[in-house]
Amino acid sequence: MTRTARVSIETVARRIHIVRNHKVMLDSDLAELYGVATRVLNQAVKRNPHRFPGDFMFQLDPSEAAALRSQLVTSKSGRGGRRHVPFAFTEHGAIMAATVLNSPAAVQMSIFVVRAFSRLRELISTHKDLAAKIEGLERRVSGTTRPWPRSSSLFAS
Repeated sequence: MTRTARVSIETVARRIHIVRNHKVMLDSDLAELYGVATRVLNQAVKRNPHRFPGDFMFQLDPSEAAALRSQLVTSKSGRGGRRHVPFAFTEHGAIMAATVLNSPAAVQMSIFVVRAFSRLRELISTHKDLAAKIEGLERRVSGTTRPWPRSSSLFAS
């Protein structure tokens, strides 16, 4: 069984976080999916800075890293955990990372990453549609708009 067959789109989607109003994946999660060490991924990125503009990748600030660490229940730095603040990769940055790693496994896994980001976009769109429908129903119920006529012919004899 290949690595990609064992990883589902939902597994990848669970590793996508919202930071600074961007959907991102952390360097450690991306490295794990691509089958390389985090330091190898970060070295490849640092060797190719021209491929990673600010809208592809950024480094978290310490407060963002602390907030994510508490959400993800990861170990504290100095106790076997991270010693550096993580990098966050947007969808485009995650794909670019696969190209700089130049590994067939990374390129193959990048397809799952794209599908996961797309799935997340679909879910967000559906969520917005449902929110709009609920808002419309709430307005009707509160009396702003009546969905039925005042005198209903159903009860007339």
